[in-house]
Amino acid sequence: MIPDVQPDEYLRPAMEALAEADPDIAEAYARCGLPPERGSEPGFAGLMRMIAGQQVSVQSAAAIIGRLEARIDPLTAEQFLKASDDDLKAVGLSRPKMLYGRILAEEIAGGSLDIQGLEALDDAEAIAALTRVKGIGQWTAEIYLLFALRRPDVWPVGDLALCIAAQHLKKLEARPGPKGMLALGEAWRPHRSAAARFLWHLYRYPGVALGRGVKKNRLDIPRYGRIGQQ
Repeated sequence: MIPDVQPDEYLRPAMEALAEADPDIAEAYARCGLPPERGSEPGFAGLMRMIAGQQVSVQSAAAIIGRLEARIDPLTAEQFLKASDDDLKAVGLSRPKMLYGRILAEEIAGGSLDIQGLEALDDAEAIAALTRVKGIGQWTAEIYLLFALRRPDVWPVGDLALCIAAQHLKKLEARPGPKGMLALGEAWRPHRSAAARFLWHLYRYPGVALGRGVKKNRLDIPRYGRIGQQ
């Protein structure tokens, strides 16, 4: 087990079902154990942390998010809109992320995006509502559903690290693309969220270290919301 983290017991039933159905997962699960606790609270703050952490290292994302939360407290859509460009620049947000944050805040504060109402929508409807907002793509929407809404069957096939880990797990000659990942994921329904969490865990696990040499891949998802500390 990776030291200094708590295993996510919430995932145990799904992981046991996956291990029973898939010998490759069973072998890796016996070696690596449960993924660590991770998560995010739903709402503007959780989404903004995800936007802030896109395409930067875990360490850089944590620093930016820490400064953002210190400067805008509480981190709500309304408070974000009160921050100046200088305020946002000072915490380390790039101009595109500043713009996307303002657009998201305006959508939520103005009622165009019912962020709380997403919980009542199915996965496809919730993703469609999120991706309608400029700056939120498919991957960010899927990560929000997976970590903030804790949906059980989300499968981010565009995530580079999942592709790398799936190639390792299944001993494939080539890294699967989105279509290949969709095909692999079919066998893991209705627990694809747990499968994704486990593959990220496998990617980082000591002795596996699949991420070495991979620059700015989409696996480096900071611990949004600091749950389990996510």
